[in-house]
Amino acid sequence: MSIENTFHGWACPGKGQPLEWRELPLKKFEDDDLEISVTHCGICGSDIHTMDSGWGPTDYPCVTGHEIVGVVTKLGKNVMSFSIGDRVGIGAQCGSCDDCKRCNNDQENVCCQHLTTYNSRWKCGDKTFGGHSKFVFKIPDALSSEAATVFFCGGVTTYWPLKNHGVNENSHVGIIGVGGLGHFAIQWAKALGAYVTVFSRSDREREDAKLLGADDYVISTDEAALRARDGTFSHIMCTSFGDNFAWLLFLGLMEPNGTFIVIDYPEAPLTNIPAGPLIYRQISIVGTALGSPKTTREMLDFAAEKGVKP
Repeated sequence: MSIENTFHGWACPGKGQPLEWRELPLKKFEDDDLEISVTHCGICGSDIHTMDSGWGPTDYPCVTGHEIVGVVTKLGKNVMSFSIGDRVGIGAQCGSCDDCKRCNNDQENVCCQHLTTYNSRWKCGDKTFGGHSKFVFKIPDALSSEAATVFFCGGVTTYWPLKNHGVNENSHVGIIGVGGLGHFAIQWAKALGAYVTVFSRSDREREDAKLLGADDYVISTDEAALRARDGTFSHIMCTSFGDNFAWLLFLGLMEPNGTFIVIDYPEAPLTNIPAGPLIYRQISIVGTALGSPKTTREMLDFAAEKGVKP
């Protein structure tokens, strides 16, 4: 391993084990790299899944955290788009091959050789504790550092599929769940001009949803209320599946040619998806993987313009 320096972080040494404050190696600082002093970092459900090997084996020790904000302290000689002292953010992706058709078409987030900010390894074999300057982003002045952290995971994860699948002023968007992802999804859909309906298991989140801009609110266990909205949604985004998800009822809400967007990533496989609505209404079920560097920069500017906040 080519070690130039080290850093200190809270490392997970193994599944189910408590975090340990450790000194860990950083890869050799190269010409396309930059270094930041971290000032803020969010905690995401993905961090917990990774520490528990919930999505497959984790490469321990693992230092999670991928909603990172800090200040640039060092620049590689090839880095021209940043200056010392810039306030920047980093998300869950830190690298890609830069040579495939996806990377050459602003789709680095689905590169088959993408690297995550933790639990990946560079080609040289060093573990990823940070990443390439291409996946670092300047933060607009309108966004505080504290608020900006979560844009680099929950923010871009919900922004990109709504934008990518054509949400606009003619859309009726359903948002399932009013957690961290749902808070963003409601605001993005409204900012894109859509009519927004929120689905939640109880009435507890009604006021929050309304404050975020939701036009309608439905208790997701109320079958009569769901059936009354049959065939009226151009898009539905699921941020939380919960137990025994009612696929038939929710797919029945879709317009013909509608798009059901999967955001939640449960550890167990999705099951009991009925073929009928997919066939007879030509419904698409789609996933999403963060967003490209271009998309992330666009999202940050859009958030600053529209006043979107976590």
